[in-house]
Amino acid sequence: MSHPLEKIIRDAYAAFGCGDVDGYLQACTPNFRFNVPGQGALAGSYLGKEGLHDLARLAMDLTGGTFQEEVEAVLANDAHAVVLARHQFTRNRTAKEYRTAHVYEVRDGKLAECWEQPRDQQQFDDAWGEQLRTAQRF
Repeated sequence: MSHPLEKIIRDAYAAFGCGDVDGYLQACTPNFRFNVPGQGALAGSYLGKEGLHDLARLAMDLTGGTFQEEVEAVLANDAHAVVLARHQFTRNRTAKEYRTAHVYEVRDGKLAECWEQPRDQQQFDDAWGEQLRTAQRF
């Protein structure tokens, strides 16, 4: 039997996939933080509504709007959730693809913090290219 949070997460990712960042944020705490590792252009921590909007905007700008996320699996309980995903996009006229895990801390039934964990960090960094800004975005 699946945990009720699994459907909430799938709905949040569906909203995000349609460009509805606020729809995704409905599943999150007000001070939600999304942490992106590595040396690529997205690396850093994104805090709250403004931070997640910045992350989404940056991903779309860097990919010319081609960024796509396919959810492969969702696992959840009262304290944690994991989303296994495949990301695909075109950057600098080159097709990019990698698999990643989003590991969430859950508080009071809401997503509180996420750590992106790419399957292959070098592939992830290569896909996103050089870092454009300082790492901290909060």
